[in-house]
Amino acid sequence: MKIYKWRLALLVALGMAVLAGVAGCAKDRVATQPVSMVGVPKPQAVVEPQGDARALLLRMADFLAKTPRFSVNIKNGYDVLQESGQKIEFGETRKLTVSRPDRLRVDVEQSDGDRNMIVFDGTTLTAFDATHNVYAQAAQSGGIDGGLKYFLKDLHMRLPLAMLLVSNLPDEIERRTESVDYVEKTSLYGIPAHHLAARTETVDYQIWVAEGSQPLPLRVVLTYKNAEGQPQFRAQLSDWNLAPEVTESMFAFTPPPGAEKISFPAQVPLIDSQGMPTPEQTGGQ
Repeated sequence: MKIYKWRLALLVALGMAVLAGVAGCAKDRVATQPVSMVGVPKPQAVVEPQGDARALLLRMADFLAKTPRFSVNIKNGYDVLQESGQKIEFGETRKLTVSRPDRLRVDVEQSDGDRNMIVFDGTTLTAFDATHNVYAQAAQSGGIDGGLKYFLKDLHMRLPLAMLLVSNLPDEIERRTESVDYVEKTSLYGIPAHHLAARTETVDYQIWVAEGSQPLPLRVVLTYKNAEGQPQFRAQLSDWNLAPEVTESMFAFTPPPGAEKISFPAQVPLIDSQGMPTPEQTGGQ
């Protein structure tokens, strides 16, 4: 069976990032008998007044947006719908380091071992594919908010949970979230947490927020309800450090020996069937 995996790949050919297919065979798994649940009441969501749930969500957003610098480790998994209709989970681990207003570093290791890095030093955005030893750069200023917007919308690149990094996070949540419910009081990694469930026009999301004076997100689940198969993205956020030691060298990129500089996909002009740029690409020139 051919397995399809969506991932970020910087390829030398044409200097483009593409969605790559990874071939492999799924191993058969032995089915186990389900544990009997007879007599055990089914948990029900404890829906508290929406204002309370929304207040908890916005408190988390406000706290994170106003934290001047932080680092966090993220372990995430995401579903990829196969041609057969089966969903296969892939994953990656990331370490984010943020130093406001204009320093950002993201170190990524994918489940197949590929390693990537995204770094922003306030003037230049760099994406580095360590596995293939290629990198792309784009000049950009305007702080982390402007850098992320340019990276995602203009360069068409991928950075899961990027919204958690912007300074206007409370406004973004208010604008996009249609409803918020309180599910339950629980515990993650031994930390008391509030489990919230919210909905936007395109995504249903759950978020676990630490209780106390540091309302940090501990877990996030996104369900893409309008996509075929309703795939999910799941992330565990741990090892929060709200006062990491940061140096300028952490956000400076020096190409390693033999590294090749390529272009972001949005920087490569499309060519028509005659091999020439279209008028729309040249402004009519």
